Amino acid sequence: MRFFFLILLFVSVSLYAQDKCELTVDQKTGKPMLIGITKTVDFQDSNFYQWFNSQYTDYKPDSSAVKFLSENLKGKKILIVMGTWCSDSRREVPRVIKILDEAKFPESDLKIITVDRKRKAPGFDPDSLKIEYVPTIIVYENGKELGRIIETPVETLEVDLVNILKKKEE
Repeated sequence: MRFFFLILLFVSVSLYAQDKCELTVDQKTGKPMLIGITKTVDFQDSNFYQWFNSQYTDYKPDSSAVKFLSENLKGKKILIVMGTWCSDSRREVPRVIKILDEAKFPESDLKIITVDRKRKAPGFDPDSLKIEYVPTIIVYENGKELGRIIETPVETLEVDLVNILKKKEE
């Protein structure tokens, strides 16, 4: 029975690891960074939780914008390309995650790709999406880009997301 459990655990970990980010070292600072497809739970690693949790907890999204998003993000997909080494990403990504959580946006419709300083990650070509700066937050509907937020919002993250969705309606 113990052998069966170990085999099951190994297979589960192997399958999960194929779609997982890796912890590596930033050559510029010598500090840890994530590279690859990342889940929000990965930010609870001891290297990242402090900045992630403080930005997430301290940010207070506009409730009327969140209400609009909860009603209008249905059927949409969101891609976030970020760097755990980047101060803009460390500020904006936890905040957008909080907005999406409050809007009850399903994590299955959210994809986060963490990149290195050259905006590269295994299996990811930043040029194909014209990613020049991080974070870049892209909203999709039926595979078509509706709009993006690059580095910092024009107004606030939630208002910029609302504006992307309203622009679609025009």
